Amino acid sequence: MSGLVIYALPVGGGTLAIASLPGRGGDYRGDLEVFHEWKPGIVVSMTTEAEMAEVGGHNLGSDIHGIASRWCHLPVPDFSAPGSDVEAKWPEVSRNVRRALKGGGRVIVHCMGGCGRSGMVALRLMVECGEDRFEALKRLRSLRDCAVETKGQLQWAFSGALAERDETPEP
Repeated sequence: MSGLVIYALPVGGGTLAIASLPGRGGDYRGDLEVFHEWKPGIVVSMTTEAEMAEVGGHNLGSDIHGIASRWCHLPVPDFSAPGSDVEAKWPEVSRNVRRALKGGGRVIVHCMGGCGRSGMVALRLMVECGEDRFEALKRLRSLRDCAVETKGQLQWAFSGALAERDETPEP
């Protein structure tokens, strides 16, 4: 039996979850089955190719598609915030995830341990869905106390509020 845990909370009309990388605990197929049973519409992977390969997830993207979910790969090194390559992909990924959540969908964001990078992205999405950034952080950490591990990750997550504000025309 897989030991993978999915930490989920209501966000934007749907359900947003964070989890660890399938295979991290030694049961790649069992962990994929946990994802499958949870029925996410989208899975966002924050892990690097090397991290996925390390746990037997060489084909994670196609395996996620095989459980009838869309897959978005935004590789960020452990304990880091997104670089320019991920920043360039973020607007489209965010738009798709927020649309899925608004429609009542389910989304899993994972990194290696289900804490820092996945927490960072979940917090950013919560903020972009209109939640107060400090209340969102409190709510997320009440579910997973290790969510968002570094100052850089917190700044990136909180910048979602600034991005939304910057797009609003002045009166």
